[in-house]
Amino acid sequence: MSTAVSAPGKVLLAGGYLVLDREYTGLVFGLSARIHVLVHNIDSSAGEQLSEIRVESPQFQDAAWNYGYRLAGEQGGVGVTQLEEATTPISRNPFVETALLYGLTYISKVLPPSTTITPTRITIFADNDYYSHSPSSSSSTATPTTTTNQKSFSNFGVRLQDAHKTGLGSSAALVTAFTGALLSHYLPSSTFSLNRPACRSILHNLSQASHCAAQGKIGSGFDVAAAVYGTCVYRRFSPSILSSLGEPGTAGFATRVQEIVEDTSSSVKWDTTISKDDVSIPAGMALVMCDVDCGSQTVSMVKKVLEWRSKSPEESKALWDELQLYNETLGTSLASSSNSALPAAFAAIRTRIRKMGTESGVPIEPEEQTLLLDAVTAGVDGVVGGVVPGAGGYDAVVLLVKDDEVTLGALDVFLKKWKEEGKGNVKLLGARGELEGARLEDVGEYAGVAL
Repeated sequence: MSTAVSAPGKVLLAGGYLVLDREYTGLVFGLSARIHVLVHNIDSSAGEQLSEIRVESPQFQDAAWNYGYRLAGEQGGVGVTQLEEATTPISRNPFVETALLYGLTYISKVLPPSTTITPTRITIFADNDYYSHSPSSSSSTATPTTTTNQKSFSNFGVRLQDAHKTGLGSSAALVTAFTGALLSHYLPSSTFSLNRPACRSILHNLSQASHCAAQGKIGSGFDVAAAVYGTCVYRRFSPSILSSLGEPGTAGFATRVQEIVEDTSSSVKWDTTISKDDVSIPAGMALVMCDVDCGSQTVSMVKKVLEWRSKSPEESKALWDELQLYNETLGTSLASSSNSALPAAFAAIRTRIRKMGTESGVPIEPEEQTLLLDAVTAGVDGVVGGVVPGAGGYDAVVLLVKDDEVTLGALDVFLKKWKEEGKGNVKLLGARGELEGARLEDVGEYAGVAL
């Protein structure tokens, strides 16, 4: 028996930095670029260890991790231990390991006590747009490994830690798809199904818990929300919800995980707000991503902005309130039948983002990105506007454009010329904004992939 689940990447079109505070919201779009996770039963007669889960990401070199697992005493959950390989040095993947620990811990509480968690093999695939393939990097030799029903996966030719990310939210999509695949595989459909809203809420809460733990208990969670629900308006949860879980393996950890995930705790309740109502992409338009292939240190950028906010509370609040107003205007304009207000909304947001960057000393919209956005908006017919999304910096830019071959062709030509003139290594990605979140996939569509 095999199970496949995919989850989308994200682009925080409006609400960068604001989304860290529950007083404000973020407008986040899911992307057509997805992380795919397949779970396959292992036949114990083949000589596999009884309590072993093997995880591999065959698009990268040496990307395989073997884990042993066992139930801890005093309701401490399922302990996960990475097993050493005799032929290759051990490398860690905190997102996979943590998602496995939290996922198995929850599953152990839901399954009947007499049910055994059987060994499985888990395979991870990433759509191509999550990683840059520049001529100057070894990953430029990436070649398709298979194409199955319009799904194409590449051999990136590098180790996972050496790959250049494009900033589309790969870790959140991974944790969500990984968690969704575990739940869908181990739990009967009568207990868990992505088609039921209550189960999607369980996936969200469990993915938030494991993703937060894996990345050092930081972040607002908008990327996980997008991976689970797709495009939405997001208001973050109170950090105290997840801090009440305590450490894995401690007495009662499994019980606390179940209560938090199912939102049945008597002491803490989920207060996040996720709305898909009236959030859309205008007819005949598309959200497209342009990869800049530089990368930014998001954590340090966020730290500096929050330090500025703490030192200048009145000034920063006034600016954040203005940004919230224009962010809401952008969302309303996107959902309306008239697109005339969109260019002004994009311009107003960018003006205030640049001001935030100047005041905090953080390159939220760096000069290079300003020049690019100004030039592409003025120079390519059909480009309505764009921003440096999320925390900003050099990861990517997002553009709202007319969805036709003429506009996309002109945009591609413009970006190639931009690169040839030495203004920046920018290219149009295939990822588009889309509304759908995590979904169960047809395992047969992966039949051509070597498993």
